[in-house]
Amino acid sequence: MTDLDSDGWFEQRAAPLLQPGHCLARVTAVDRGAFLVRSQGAEIRAELPGKFRFTIQSAVDLPCVGDWVCVQHHASGGPAIIHDVVPRRTFLRRKCPGKTVDFQMIAANIDVAFIVQACQHDFNVRRLDRYLVMAREGHIEPRIVLTKTDLVAPEESKQTIAQIQCAGISAPILTLSNTTGVGLQDFQAALIPGKTYCLLGSSGVGKTTLINRLVGRDEFDTKAVSGTGEGVHTTARRHLITLASGAMLIDTPGMRELGLLGTTDGVKETFTDLHGLSLNCRFSNCSHTQEPGCAVLAAVESGDLSEERYQSYLKLKKETEFHDLTYFEKRKKDKAFGRFLKTAIKEMKKG
Repeated sequence: MTDLDSDGWFEQRAAPLLQPGHCLARVTAVDRGAFLVRSQGAEIRAELPGKFRFTIQSAVDLPCVGDWVCVQHHASGGPAIIHDVVPRRTFLRRKCPGKTVDFQMIAANIDVAFIVQACQHDFNVRRLDRYLVMAREGHIEPRIVLTKTDLVAPEESKQTIAQIQCAGISAPILTLSNTTGVGLQDFQAALIPGKTYCLLGSSGVGKTTLINRLVGRDEFDTKAVSGTGEGVHTTARRHLITLASGAMLIDTPGMRELGLLGTTDGVKETFTDLHGLSLNCRFSNCSHTQEPGCAVLAAVESGDLSEERYQSYLKLKKETEFHDLTYFEKRKKDKAFGRFLKTAIKEMKKG
């Protein structure tokens, strides 16, 4: 068993893929098409052969941080060659930023996603819902971390926690301050050796500073915070590091856009309270917007379900349905164009 595969799950699935002379490795960093992988206890450079890039169906199939891959070491000490990606157990992905309707991989094979928000400036329940949907869609356990508790009164921190719980969010919550160290020990205790964790959140909420505190040195550079206490650092790339305890942690760049695509199940799992109510709706295909006998609307009217949570659900549901439809239409066109090219090439060869 490799030093980063705690339960042998990936070794079992890699066995049919490994060819003679190949070994199992884990991707620890990706930077503009260049890879770092941890193999046989060391971190080495790796690259993809041209055949790999031409045979994949989409960019989602390319290796990302956290992936397990089958590599072949170069005899002369050059970059290792990545031949296969082992099936993923869990994943983090989002819609590509901008108008492009496609998936962008963030990381893979993560056990727990810590969703980080700062108590003072960054806290936003609706954004929290988005991160929760993304984590649950990828079959990752979400937990919430509230940072910069030293910048607010204790009573304000309690109110923030109450606001999360009143919104129907059941994920565990940790609070800490990177400045004073309060809560850091509880966070460290939550990291189990052999498990992989990631930090998700906006720029400047203290993700990278937290990693530096955990490793005891400036593993990553951070800029000073602004005069208001808001961070101004943006992590340039994702990187998986192994802590002294044996737990593994991935820092991720702050995401200005967190578009949802292919997250229907994630929405259901995040809004289990609404899904439970919907089972009592008069119509099985109820949209929960205007139909008579809608149990969700009745709960909003009676005050059993907050208007804010209801609106958040509707927004995320509509967004993912719209993007899903656009994505599948795009895939149909791409496949049709692919068939056209194959036919045209055959005709050219005949001629």
